[in-house]
Amino acid sequence: MPLSMYQASVPVFVRGLEGLSAILAKAAAHAETKAIEPGVFINARLAPDMFPLSRQVQVASDAAKGCVARLAGVEVPSYPDTEATFLELQERIAKTAAFAKGFTPAQIDGSEERTVTLKMRSGDLTFRGQDYLLKLALPNFFFHVTTTYAILRHNGVELGKMDYLGKPA
Repeated sequence: MPLSMYQASVPVFVRGLEGLSAILAKAAAHAETKAIEPGVFINARLAPDMFPLSRQVQVASDAAKGCVARLAGVEVPSYPDTEATFLELQERIAKTAAFAKGFTPAQIDGSEERTVTLKMRSGDLTFRGQDYLLKLALPNFFFHVTTTYAILRHNGVELGKMDYLGKPA
């Protein structure tokens, strides 16, 4: 059986969001155990011109919810980017995962050829649904999840590869 657009999107985003939640939980526990102000991690970045951890999580969330909504042909929900604590970031991740889980295969499958247009400051970007998923949305999502992991690991949170990958399904 061929891989469907649903299978290549919703479960992948949900698993990535669950992994993101797990590494943030480890970071919160690490901060508490080591008496580190959580804001140190929330505001940490790998380089001065990169987004801080909070924004990395927000963009990962935006990538996931935006992709599944666009593939289903529905309005992308807007979440304010106001999260400043681990709890608030966890709530955003949970809300994003719940949104993604709310879609059925029938809503996503068949979107390979759907036109997806992104409004960018530099101008519109238009994709076929499959190209949008595989060449932009998933790479962008995983870039920000990976960067969150790297920020935390760089700042001493004891994370390993399996924390990133999660438990096998």
